Amino acid sequence: MPRLPCVYSDFFYGPLTEDVEELLGRFQQIDSVRYEDFSALWREMGFSDLFIGTINAGELKRFCRVTLATAVKYFLPPYSYQIRVGGLYLMFGFYHTQLAEPPVMIRLALKDWTHVQAFLKESVESGHLDVVYIYRKLVASKAIHYTAMPHFLTFQKQQKPKKEHVCPEFLSRTTAVRELISADTLEEMANLQSLYEKLKETTKDVGSQITMTHRDFTSRLRDCMSEFITWQNKTFTSQLLKDKKERDDEEEEEEEEEEEEEDEKESCSKRARLLSSIKQKSYSNVQKAPKSRRHRQGEPADSSSLGPEQVQRVPQKKRPPSLRARTWKNLGVKQEDSNMPPWLLSAPELEDGVPVRRTNQAEPYRM
Repeated sequence: MPRLPCVYSDFFYGPLTEDVEELLGRFQQIDSVRYEDFSALWREMGFSDLFIGTINAGELKRFCRVTLATAVKYFLPPYSYQIRVGGLYLMFGFYHTQLAEPPVMIRLALKDWTHVQAFLKESVESGHLDVVYIYRKLVASKAIHYTAMPHFLTFQKQQKPKKEHVCPEFLSRTTAVRELISADTLEEMANLQSLYEKLKETTKDVGSQITMTHRDFTSRLRDCMSEFITWQNKTFTSQLLKDKKERDDEEEEEEEEEEEEEDEKESCSKRARLLSSIKQKSYSNVQKAPKSRRHRQGEPADSSSLGPEQVQRVPQKKRPPSLRARTWKNLGVKQEDSNMPPWLLSAPELEDGVPVRRTNQAEPYRM
């Protein structure tokens, strides 16, 4: 019987990823990084009951590895800071609600350690102490396993590796221009420009007619930044639509491939059933001998009951004469007239027609 494929054979599980993205989307809408707000959403969606219902211990451990790997995925770049905070809270929640004994640890690759340190530094500088506290809590409970690779190394190669899904709504965008236009930088630049023009007017030298700056520099800079923000929003929206279309196309291709595989399996099963029916019909037409005659060997048919065309004579192979017969033939002695004992092949000395054994043979050499 063929072995059924594992449900959680991949690194990420599709239905679980959809639920996690829905939770992080709600967490993003409230525009907060507090653990209190995240835990309220966690309880509202019933994520504590995620591991209930898995009976097999091996399957439970595989599912725990998949859930923790999904949480670590959103804890690392290229996602925004708020989504990464939600990934950290997911790691904390999944680790403390799992039912595996001993608990499955969180795999954190060494190549991602620099991103984690930068994240913690940013959290401390921004004053988000609950984020730092949750991470320190995981470290104190020895929940993090520092490894060389984020996933287990296996020697099974996928025929068509799946592309990792990245939610575009969670990606972090460049906010330096937006921060510049919302700050007091433009007002300060306008004040400097007016001060510069006043100083030029008080100066009566020829150099006062030279203009080193543009009078409308502040307004032109504001227009450029507004144009960039508009382009960024438009590009981001089009990218979202493009990514959604690509995901829909990939899902349609996967469905078509599954349908083709099912059709191929069905055709193979029909062919197997057809061959089985043909074999059964052919076996049923064979006449079986009675049990009383199965142990007997086949007796040769009587040649007298067969016609002259049906009788076939098997040519017998002529055997060469034996050594004794050839010796008698060389000595000119007929086989029926010979009175010689069977142990003697030749008789050079005869006494009264009886061969004599040699008695003057040399004794064998002895050491």
